Amino acid sequence: MVSIPEQGISPGQRYGPVDISEAVRQLDLAAHDLAVASGCIGLGDLNEAHTNVITARAAADAAEEILRVAIGAGGREWPG
Repeated sequence: MVSIPEQGISPGQRYGPVDISEAVRQLDLAAHDLAVASGCIGLGDLNEAHTNVITARAAADAAEEILRVAIGAGGREWPG
């Protein structure tokens, strides 16, 4: 996702409060999807395993983006 800041807005003001607990939730989802993918591989269902690996990657990417925004906001913890 790309954001183009409006004129006169500093990079630290582009985003509202960042709740890093959402990053934790996304990583938990990624771990679950990987466990499901592993089980699917064991059962020989490679299509379902592939789907779960893709969703795990999406969740990990979401967590990374949340943390990048939080760090870009000066590393401050925002009220949740």
